[in-house]
Amino acid sequence: MVLTSDDMPLVRIDVLNGYSPAERTSIGDCVQRAMTETLAVPERDRFQLITQHEPGSFDFNRSYLDIERSDRFVLVQVTLSAGRSADAKQAFYARLAELLGDAIGLRAEDLAVVLTENERHDWSFGRGEASYVVIPREQWR
Repeated sequence: MVLTSDDMPLVRIDVLNGYSPAERTSIGDCVQRAMTETLAVPERDRFQLITQHEPGSFDFNRSYLDIERSDRFVLVQVTLSAGRSADAKQAFYARLAELLGDAIGLRAEDLAVVLTENERHDWSFGRGEASYVVIPREQWR
């Protein structure tokens, strides 16, 4: 499958309480910018859920794979159409870590990213329809 920039991802970002509203906005901005720069995602195709968790409701292994994580840990989950190369994904991970480090001082050790790929028929943006299947491509904007 050859992807065009018409593929819209869904992003979930989870953090512990303690991030300011400005920092949370900045995290979302960095994710969007990294996707735009490395995964051919249009800048305006932004669907993000940013959730803060109370202590005890966001449990993560603080030393998984010998990577030490702090209370500043950020988990980014991106659901997107299948087809990006391993190199593009690696570029996304690296660029996101760089942007978050610059924007909010996040250590690369405090960032985890999960990409989940699916197919065009797995998306419905309304009307109870598989949007990418039934809506003509020229209307995907």
